[in-house]
Amino acid sequence: MRALYSVLFAIVSLLRLCAAQSGTLGLQDGFLSFDTPSFSVQLVKDSQTLYSLKTKGNSSGFDFIPADVMSQRQSNGNYHLGDLTFRARIVGASTWTSGDTSAQRHNVVVLNATGSTLAAANLSPTLPNNTLLNVTRRWVLNDGNLELLFDVSNSQKQAVEIGALGAPLEFNNIFTGRTAAETNELCSLFDPYIGQDAGYVQVTPLLGTLSPLLVLPVGKSPLEGWRFLPEDTSTSLGYQSQTFEGLYEWQFHTLAYAQNEWKNVTPWNAPSSATLQPGETRTYGLRFVLAPSIRGIEGTLQAAKRPVAVGIPGYIIPSDQPAKLFLSFSSAVKSLSVTPAGALSWTKNSDAKTSTYVGYTITGHTWGRSRLTITYADGTVQTVHYYVTKPAVQVLADLGNFLTTESWFDEPSDPFHRSPSVISYDREVNAVVKDDPRAWIPGLSDEAGAESWLAASVKQFAQPSAAEVAKMEQFINQTLWGSVQNFDGSVKKSVYFYQPALVPDYDYPSSIYWGNWWSWNQAASYATDRAYDYVHVIAAYWSLYRVARNYPDLVKTHTWEWYLNQAVMTVASMTNGRVGYADDGLMEETVIRYLLDDLKREGLTANATLVESRMRARENIWAGERYPFGSEMAWDSTGQEGVYAWATYFNDTTTAINALNSILAYQPSVPHWGYNGNARRYWDNVYGGKLQRIERQIHHYGSGLNAIPLISQFRADPTDYYLLRVGFGGLSGPLSNIDQGGFAAASFHSFADTLKWDGYSGDYGPNFVGHALEMGTYIIDHPDFGWQAFGGNVVATSPTVKVQTLDSLRRRIFIAPIAAWLSLDAGAFSEVVFDPATKTATLSIVPAAPGVSSAAAAPTARLVIANTASNGLGVLKPTTNLTQDAGAWVVPFKSGVASVTLTL
Repeated sequence: MRALYSVLFAIVSLLRLCAAQSGTLGLQDGFLSFDTPSFSVQLVKDSQTLYSLKTKGNSSGFDFIPADVMSQRQSNGNYHLGDLTFRARIVGASTWTSGDTSAQRHNVVVLNATGSTLAAANLSPTLPNNTLLNVTRRWVLNDGNLELLFDVSNSQKQAVEIGALGAPLEFNNIFTGRTAAETNELCSLFDPYIGQDAGYVQVTPLLGTLSPLLVLPVGKSPLEGWRFLPEDTSTSLGYQSQTFEGLYEWQFHTLAYAQNEWKNVTPWNAPSSATLQPGETRTYGLRFVLAPSIRGIEGTLQAAKRPVAVGIPGYIIPSDQPAKLFLSFSSAVKSLSVTPAGALSWTKNSDAKTSTYVGYTITGHTWGRSRLTITYADGTVQTVHYYVTKPAVQVLADLGNFLTTESWFDEPSDPFHRSPSVISYDREVNAVVKDDPRAWIPGLSDEAGAESWLAASVKQFAQPSAAEVAKMEQFINQTLWGSVQNFDGSVKKSVYFYQPALVPDYDYPSSIYWGNWWSWNQAASYATDRAYDYVHVIAAYWSLYRVARNYPDLVKTHTWEWYLNQAVMTVASMTNGRVGYADDGLMEETVIRYLLDDLKREGLTANATLVESRMRARENIWAGERYPFGSEMAWDSTGQEGVYAWATYFNDTTTAINALNSILAYQPSVPHWGYNGNARRYWDNVYGGKLQRIERQIHHYGSGLNAIPLISQFRADPTDYYLLRVGFGGLSGPLSNIDQGGFAAASFHSFADTLKWDGYSGDYGPNFVGHALEMGTYIIDHPDFGWQAFGGNVVATSPTVKVQTLDSLRRRIFIAPIAAWLSLDAGAFSEVVFDPATKTATLSIVPAAPGVSSAAAAPTARLVIANTASNGLGVLKPTTNLTQDAGAWVVPFKSGVASVTLTL
């Protein structure tokens, strides 16, 4: 095998050498080198594209540009920073003429560089002969900042319309061939704020601790669109693959795309074009600025005199929850408008505590996407992108109803023993997915097959419904236990398989190609060696335990003890040494920590000891690794959640903070519902989506799962409001996936020619788990914005703070100034009154979330209280005599309500 590897390595090296010798970028002719106050800069001499951008003062020599693999990216069609693409036409013509400096690359014409100009060139040689535009590119040092400028001139005798103009961005997001250490230490990820003149791109090193790069507009250079750049996918670096997502371009104008490739799509921003008269020149440009840290990005934007928007609780807003928007810019707000008309309304508020910000209260009216446009007095235009849902409790009710009706599969004769179950669903044809070449999708396991029953199970923990619990008991008793999960505790990778000889009466669709590796035969499907599959089963058992324990009249089949024992047995089976990936962080495994806490609360010492010892063994491994975030993939954003959960449990602060920083690097905060709190995922549509392609996914399960460590760490450090904003954005993401009928899509397609939810339910389930485990009403006293509630509505602030709870669960309240974490195992919060002077809280509790007829009523409220920070304040306690059961204060209802006052 080693000899074969040596031969293959030699072949690959020869191919790379040939590629290097035949490149058109001009690497062989050397570089131009410059220093700025922040960067060491290198341009390729022949092309004057960016070769290296290293931060000064960083001993590691971190480079934002993939200079180390540039020899494999020097061919025609490889995009680099400094390239330009456009579409133009003579005014009055109907056909656009395209230009692309990367397509047939030739040496540019070098121009004299004087004064603040570091390098300049005319791009005509590397553009088509029939181009309508003359372009000069300049690299400039302006007030200590590196800028890239394009002087675009009309060289015709007639007016020319520019219908598209884009600046490709190349940063080092190439993981191909790298070790875990190399990937984390050398690479970055970049995300846009598609906010017109206020837009920017943030480039964040994967370590999460290095200074991020901000790409800002110069002059009137709006970030109007964000386009994926197609390249050859057959090259050695694997463009548009799991190890190289690909590159994007900053689009200043987009009309030509909106009229063609995007004609069936509503783009993020209104498409524009620009008209140049004969001889007229317009300059577009980008500025490169370092922020001191990820948390310091907004401060850097303000220092650069860019508009800043802060949304509370974010940009996904249930229609019954007023949101807040705070704007900071040197020019006054002139007007606000919304598209579609009437989708949002707003009023000015006085919440801001300084003149730095002006505040607005935003109310959502029209379900789905909307765009708020802010026009400032100086002509600057900013767009903030919102997504409006139904009231949050209704969204959960819709989800549960859809899963247990439309997604309910009841065919007793099914040869794969999938009945009864909640099974995968295809929204585009409105039918369950009984067949798919990816065996797991119709096979009730893996993330993309288990997601429907996983979400349906966890929904009962979050908002139990008698009819839905009855369905889930059927599924667990008849299908999960004995079919998906074997009686020895092992869990199959799929119960569906492609092997016609074993099921001769089953009609496999002839329209499906069954020759791919993922069309497993029975032996492959019945393998039990994938630990990820076990966690879904644990979550289902744990959810039904919670229902049986706190709403005992809803369950008919098993006791709460049975569900708890099944969960423990599955943990034991998963960690018995015979299951693959068991020592990796597993998606949604925070549920196991909840399980362990419940075992302790119930006094089940033997089971608690077993679970704790198995988790300790795993965490001991992670404690010895710098990057313990391994998975099935070369790089992933799934392991951090589990690593953080157990590192904090076992007081391994170093590992926990490493995991947290890793998350912050790939989960941004921007004024856009799709990107705010959206953890980096880009390959899962291949394995779980209906539209299969490598693509930056919007609110795939990474959002909900990676929000768990962020929001948990905020509760431990309740003045780190950045964690709250990003974490709550991630927790809110799973609400946007659920349509008006209750169907939940796996993710939203971000490519500008698509911009729609995927047709498959896919692997939505883990996303909802994150939402259900941590969503609540978070109350803060912000230094800039005063008293605010994430997930609620502040209705009074003096002499006490009064908050309506409006989140989807109505089960949790966090009072940040005293780090009080209040949780209901049963019942629903309706209101909290907090007195900052006396540090007392009065809770109003009802049996079920109001407005949802299907929500089961709790027989009594069961309240759990904790202090999550090291603040020396202790834990709140009820002022009246209440009994405790399994760690919960039992609060009786009187005439359908309960009130309890807590004090230190």
